Amino acid sequence: MAKITLKSLAKHLGVSVATVSNAFNRPDQLSTDLRRHILAESEKLGFNGPNATARSLRTGRSDMIAILLADSLDYAISDPVASQLIKGIAEVLQQQGKDMLLLSGSKAVHSTAEAMPDGFIIYGRSKNPEQLDRVLASGKPMITVDCNLPDVGSVNIDNYRYAYDIAEYALHQQAGKVAVLGLRLLDSDRVCRMQPNELYQQEESIARRRLDGYLAAMQAQNRALPAEQVWHIPVNTHHYAETAAREALTQHPRPQLLLCMSDRIALGAIAVARQLGLSIPEDLRIVGFDGIEEAERAYPALTTIAQHSDEKGRTAARLLLSGQQQQHVLLDCELRLRDSC
Repeated sequence: MAKITLKSLAKHLGVSVATVSNAFNRPDQLSTDLRRHILAESEKLGFNGPNATARSLRTGRSDMIAILLADSLDYAISDPVASQLIKGIAEVLQQQGKDMLLLSGSKAVHSTAEAMPDGFIIYGRSKNPEQLDRVLASGKPMITVDCNLPDVGSVNIDNYRYAYDIAEYALHQQAGKVAVLGLRLLDSDRVCRMQPNELYQQEESIARRRLDGYLAAMQAQNRALPAEQVWHIPVNTHHYAETAAREALTQHPRPQLLLCMSDRIALGAIAVARQLGLSIPEDLRIVGFDGIEEAERAYPALTTIAQHSDEKGRTAARLLLSGQQQQHVLLDCELRLRDSC
């Protein structure tokens, strides 16, 4: 039996090739009865739809948008901030009939998948410059989220401003010793304190901007933040957060305020404080950053900056699909005051 093709099926049904194609790809163009008839006959004949690869070669489009991640796939899916951003992007892509491809930024070798998408959303500061160079060289539409690239539009928040705001509030609540549990301040895979010469190195990163916001708030109140009171946490997980928090909270004298660069870090610090018999906020005040759902459900509920990662994803996807890749958007955040501070 000859292989059924789009053309032979159309001839068999007595309709145009475009009509058969629309039954699979653009159902809104046909009546419900006609589409149902075409799909039923296709199933009888064993035809599963137009060849996506051939269509892509013919049109030069895959109807696919890639998210180029700074981290591994498993981290992006498990991290609540990244997963909310991906969810927001997916909502818009689904509305526009597009598919989504996740590309790991931790993959060292060239991937043929990089050639497939019609455009890219670059999420976070890349750890793989060779991969990023290949994507940039493709000349395809792209937009960045939580990072910046020359001549590429972006969706960000003002990390400096909101770090300043939450630190200013927390410092007014607590006049004692302060420690910062930072995230990815150094190129190191271990939890460690900062050194004086490292603290003031300027880098184009979210962590650097948040640290600068904390420092500015401290300086505005004539308070010092020594480098040894700033911890670098390499990965945003409870394990690393608890390691850093335990080091900070077993000092003598102990900090009375922890400025944490993520809600996950802050929640890890709350767990350690509870293990050490510390009451929050009586013995220790803690603030986070991100606004994940778990922060509101925690006990005590976490004071934090809510940055609406799902809306960040939706905004990036809309800009990319509408051809506004030169736009630079700063989204608003909220200071949410709760029991931890």
